[in-house]
Amino acid sequence: MNKLSFYFYRTILWLWDIITLNLVLFLLSYFVQRANVFESNEYLLYFFAFNIFWMASVFITALYLSKNWLDIQNFSKQTFKCYVFTILGALFFIFIAKFDYSRLFITLSFIGFGVALLINRLIFWGLVESLKNNFQLKKNVIVIGYNNISKRLIQYFENETKLVNLLGCFEDGENLTSAGDYPISGSIRESLDFAKANNITEIYATIAPENNPYLYDLAKEAENHFIHFKFVPDYQIFVNRNIFVDFVNDIPVLSLRKEPLEDTGNKIKKRILDIVFSTFIIVFLLSWLVPLMAMLIKLNSKGPVFFIQLRSGKNNQPFKCLKFRSLKVNDEANSKQVTKSDSRMTPLGKFLRKSNVDELPQFFNVFLGDMSIVGPRPHMLKHTTDFTNMYKQYMIRHFIKPGLTGWAQVHGFRGEIRDPELLRKRIEHDIWYLENWSLWMDVKIILLTVYVTIRGDKNAY
Repeated sequence: MNKLSFYFYRTILWLWDIITLNLVLFLLSYFVQRANVFESNEYLLYFFAFNIFWMASVFITALYLSKNWLDIQNFSKQTFKCYVFTILGALFFIFIAKFDYSRLFITLSFIGFGVALLINRLIFWGLVESLKNNFQLKKNVIVIGYNNISKRLIQYFENETKLVNLLGCFEDGENLTSAGDYPISGSIRESLDFAKANNITEIYATIAPENNPYLYDLAKEAENHFIHFKFVPDYQIFVNRNIFVDFVNDIPVLSLRKEPLEDTGNKIKKRILDIVFSTFIIVFLLSWLVPLMAMLIKLNSKGPVFFIQLRSGKNNQPFKCLKFRSLKVNDEANSKQVTKSDSRMTPLGKFLRKSNVDELPQFFNVFLGDMSIVGPRPHMLKHTTDFTNMYKQYMIRHFIKPGLTGWAQVHGFRGEIRDPELLRKRIEHDIWYLENWSLWMDVKIILLTVYVTIRGDKNAY
């Protein structure tokens, strides 16, 4: 299915769910409560809250953004998660608002929306199956070549997509009988006859035409029979990793990784989130917490209120990172990691570090632009040098601003680096975040950070 069709069906499904939600609520309020929702503030607020919690849940779980929404089992699980989050949110609203809603109305609204979602999904998947059968959405394809690229392509066609029928693999070679677990259907010169006889719509060639000039003639002949011919280049010949292709005008440009935050629009979105969120925290939390913590820190141990340390920022540029001081003043602060039973830790400092309160002054760094709310955690300069020698991909994480929290932190990879494997896992998570960033992901990580902090993290010390 092409990108335009994907967005069209996704939008239709989103509108369908929203209309269904409001229709269920309206009918119940009218026939069960006999209330005119447009004249009742209580019911208007309930409508509004229910809609907000549903949209927030689908945003956080990326329900309509999933490319596997034709996978009934996977999409059903995601829909159920959104439904549960919405119900919990609605219950929270009812508890906070303390309006006198009837239990019958609330119960029926929950059940009614659940049943409506189920019916929506059944009808939608029925329509999709009908379209697939009547409009041949499912393509018949064959693959030319037996190599690493063809293996990955075959695996994708067989396991990851529901809209492709792989009918054969073609390669030259007397003793070659199968492509892994997949049988070789014939030689390359036999592929076109097979395609014409089996209603093939696309041929994927994983062999460079420079190595087999016959492929040029084959491509032209295939198009004469209305069969799309696609060349799949193997860029791993030059670089042993995934390659991403961008276009400058009509010129293809290869890059080692996809970086969403290189896009100016994405940078602006992330910066707006940083400014709004950090301003809110500074005004409503730090404005009274800083004086309180200053007094407690001073009473607890001698030394400054803030611990200011040079740390590695974006493009490895050092910046002054702010923290509430949690250790006794010592000469090893800029060279030695904090360990679980560190003798330098003050009694108050143990609480500050366990609860992550010591990191809150970094919202000033976020507001000033040295850091972001979400990103790789910044390390002291010495550790940046040490870790670069331990792991060759370490410096990649400095392509973006460091963060107060990050993808690695919410997965437990934080605190003391005790062995290279912990460092490798942390860096892999940081690079994955860099390559897969989205605004909803930042929101998700912020919420996960709150959850992990409340639950407690064994690596927080």
